[in-house]
Amino acid sequence: MIRVGALIALFFSTAVAAGETPPPNILLLMAEDMSPRVGAFGDQVAVTPNLDRLASEGVRFSNVFTAAGVCAPSRAAQITGMHPASIGAQHMRTSNYPEGGYMAVPPPAVKAYPELLRAVGYFTFTDEKLDYQFSEIRNGTGPATIWDSEGAKANWSEADGAQPFFGLINFIQTHESGVFPPLTTRPLSGRYLEFQRYRAQRFENPDENVVVTPDEVEVPPYYPDDPTVRVAIARHYNNIALMDRQVGEILDSLEREGLADDTIVIWTTDHGDGLPRAKRDVFDSGIKVPMIIRWPERYRPAHYDPGQIEGRLISFVDLAPTILTLAGVDAPDYLPGQNFLDPSVPERQYVFASRDRIDVVRDRQRAVRDRRYKYIRSWHPEQPGGHRLEYRDNLTMMQTLWQMLEDGQLNAAQRRWFEPPGEEQLYDTVADPFELNNLAASPEHEQTLERMRSALAEWQRNNEDWSEQSESTMVASFWPDGEQPVTAGPSFCWKVPTLTLASETNGASLGYRVNGGRWRVYSGALSVDPGDIVEALAVRYGWRESEVARFEVPR
Repeated sequence: MIRVGALIALFFSTAVAAGETPPPNILLLMAEDMSPRVGAFGDQVAVTPNLDRLASEGVRFSNVFTAAGVCAPSRAAQITGMHPASIGAQHMRTSNYPEGGYMAVPPPAVKAYPELLRAVGYFTFTDEKLDYQFSEIRNGTGPATIWDSEGAKANWSEADGAQPFFGLINFIQTHESGVFPPLTTRPLSGRYLEFQRYRAQRFENPDENVVVTPDEVEVPPYYPDDPTVRVAIARHYNNIALMDRQVGEILDSLEREGLADDTIVIWTTDHGDGLPRAKRDVFDSGIKVPMIIRWPERYRPAHYDPGQIEGRLISFVDLAPTILTLAGVDAPDYLPGQNFLDPSVPERQYVFASRDRIDVVRDRQRAVRDRRYKYIRSWHPEQPGGHRLEYRDNLTMMQTLWQMLEDGQLNAAQRRWFEPPGEEQLYDTVADPFELNNLAASPEHEQTLERMRSALAEWQRNNEDWSEQSESTMVASFWPDGEQPVTAGPSFCWKVPTLTLASETNGASLGYRVNGGRWRVYSGALSVDPGDIVEALAVRYGWRESEVARFEVPR
């Protein structure tokens, strides 16, 4: 009897033999903590030849917005296709909750889209970065059903024969920690010395790979033009150049291994710059990101040409339905996003973003963005974005800002981030791209303000917002009595010639393997032979996995 894995490979190889176009490989490349500082997006300072080449061969998407301005909530949105506040993943981060770490527990139907791809036969892999709020930061800590392979050595080469792959590769080179003083400059106190040591061991030092000097950078008006600010921005650009080189190496590998003509490449970033008043905030500097998609000729949509720029509004919650559709998989009805590559789908009018607790600092903001205006509602109007934060304060640039604030050396535009934002903010991002002139009290913009308020109200009606209650109440509903629930183990039902699996836990995903082979995600009855040994486990996202259960098929 043909095993499930062999059936998958047979299906795809048969499509090729029949002259049909097989499902594409899809590779998602995601840099960390980076706004559109790419030459192809108009940045005259950036040194990004590989991304520029990718853009010339693909399509640039110039109005892409993440669902949050910080990594864990944004990555939760990306991997599930859900707004983080609607799955309890909105706080930064669940493991940093001052009253005790927890994991978000999405609604039972919600699945990470790589798991849905895996269920139809894709080989899925990622590297060391997870950070989904229902996982810890590193690989090996999330639901076992999402990825076939995780870790530094995970690669498309592990796929079976003609099996297509979906891979997510992260580029930590550009992370905020890369703007910290390198270990060779001066050590930081406490546990942040670990980040310097980690980077010294894993990544190249941007201060020793200088392609952009402090004199070359442009300083936005919300920063003082100070040497430490220029050094930080230049260091960020130099990390971007190193990341660009890594992207080039991956693209070269696809070419060298004969995979480029079968692989759709998507490059983007998880949120905006890892700099003050960008990361963690819902200004465009925190949530507007670049995106490039390159298709092999046989997969490229007819309405796109190489080198084209697409300006429609795109939210990170649109990635899941779009990638599923690229793979020929129907997107689940519960997803709030849309396939942004389908010209018959009307362009979205608004994108939405959120900011909630940041480490120990309580906050709640919701942002609405259309093509021109940004509306921000604050439930803690007294809480500025420029607050003390142990991690961020390790930036030399941040220490300079605090000192200049104390000495009265910041002008009005530079002080604004350190001041209470008020309940409502409204910005004209065309006339005021740095979002410095709050128009919420302007009579001339009263209709726009009301329209954006209404858009937020409608979004809240259509999307559950877990921040309508306290975090402690939410956590108690996820983990009663502070204890992580355990997923009910799988049960086996053998009816010749098939074996079915189930778990009593609503929403549990199931993984299985036969005779010690590769673990696979369960999607339906298994064809097995007498004497086969089937092992299985169950996991509800945010709960502890069940123990592995074992079943021997009767002879």
